Amino acid sequence: MGNQIIIIDDDPDFLDSIRRDLIDAGYMDVRTESDPAKAAAFFEQGQTCDIALIDLIMPDMDGMELLEIIKSHSPNTECIMITAVNDATVAVGCLRKGAYDYLTKPVNKEELLLKIGNTEEIKRLKDILDLKSAGEPPKLTNVKAFERIMTQSPKILVLLKEAELHAISNVPVLITGESGTGKELLARAIHTASHRAQGPFIPINMASLSNSLFDDDFFGHVRGAFTGAEKDHAGYLERANHGTLFLDEIGILPIDLQGKLLRVLQEGEFAKLGSSSMRKVDVRFIAATNENLDALLKRGKFRKDLYYRLKGAQLHLPPLRERPGDIQLLINRFMDDLLGAFKECRIEDRAVSLLAAYDYPGNIRELRSILHAAANLAQGGSIAPAHLPDPVRARKPAPVSAPELKGGTPVFLSENEKAHILYIYRQTDENKSRTARILGISINTLRRKLESYAIE
Repeated sequence: MGNQIIIIDDDPDFLDSIRRDLIDAGYMDVRTESDPAKAAAFFEQGQTCDIALIDLIMPDMDGMELLEIIKSHSPNTECIMITAVNDATVAVGCLRKGAYDYLTKPVNKEELLLKIGNTEEIKRLKDILDLKSAGEPPKLTNVKAFERIMTQSPKILVLLKEAELHAISNVPVLITGESGTGKELLARAIHTASHRAQGPFIPINMASLSNSLFDDDFFGHVRGAFTGAEKDHAGYLERANHGTLFLDEIGILPIDLQGKLLRVLQEGEFAKLGSSSMRKVDVRFIAATNENLDALLKRGKFRKDLYYRLKGAQLHLPPLRERPGDIQLLINRFMDDLLGAFKECRIEDRAVSLLAAYDYPGNIRELRSILHAAANLAQGGSIAPAHLPDPVRARKPAPVSAPELKGGTPVFLSENEKAHILYIYRQTDENKSRTARILGISINTLRRKLESYAIE
């Protein structure tokens, strides 16, 4: 799991025990400190963590004093106090000083994990609220997980950070957006950024399921469940255990099947066909739709209880026409992908202008298809306007305007070039060869540019 946890207690045996419990539960970033003064110095020096477990009674410095130091230097750290006595007065005092919750010794493992989970959830919600009120684009912690999503749109950057915050929890996520906006790509990124990253990601197109085979597809069957069932069959739920199940086009699932899915979401258990024994499953659900689920609810086509179960968190991907600044980035990415088949393939500026002016009813998927078809027609040469489909050529080319800084001051060409080069360089994880290919320049030219920017 992604959150960083520090446990502060003067009893080494207690520290080892709690640390083992947390690691066994999947929390990998857990540190311990038996000296409260060292813990205080850790935070005073600007270090941070997500959650702190603090013993109330320690020599030299008590937990309440340490709590005040932590909250003053790292206000976003959520603190859980550990007390030897279940005293309401002490508990209230801790909460007034900024603690989120408290535990009583001896600490029960189930209670510990419940409190940690609740603390993670409140921290996630606070972080999302802070994100929405922030005045500058957020930075992703797990850049690798989201590297396939190309954007410079502030709206999308906020969306990706929100997705990253949701990823560290088990809350179901509902992704909405028009067809072709990249809903499955975002779902895979959430899975990769989560503690389930080593587990399976199972995508299911709900349109491909039939009423008669739904139970077998989802729940599986045991040998002898029906004629021809010669061996056990694992359904989607069993195959996705400890991973993520992606329910694409959830809006078209027939209402009589929605109740079967709801039970798994509520109880986390299911029975295979031909078996009466219930099986527990640990699955994170991500659903996606281009349908208006609110409208389906009003028409009685979608269950309200399932809707609110799936909508633990909702992320909306805007259409490509609302993020025109990303079209050039996506063209660069797709042209880079094309270099495997067409090593000399380039695209003329006039073609880029036409592509930038098109409104893409099929969104990102349509842009990719247009470029692939154009590359086939160009046979490895430069893609010209003539290679683009009629609807694209019919558009008026997008005017090229000088980028502007805040306050309306024009940007020098060299500054604009630098910003674009560095953006692509970071998107490729500072891979010089790949950056040079995307930019259409030699690697020596790129090296000289980077040196002029004081980048080795």
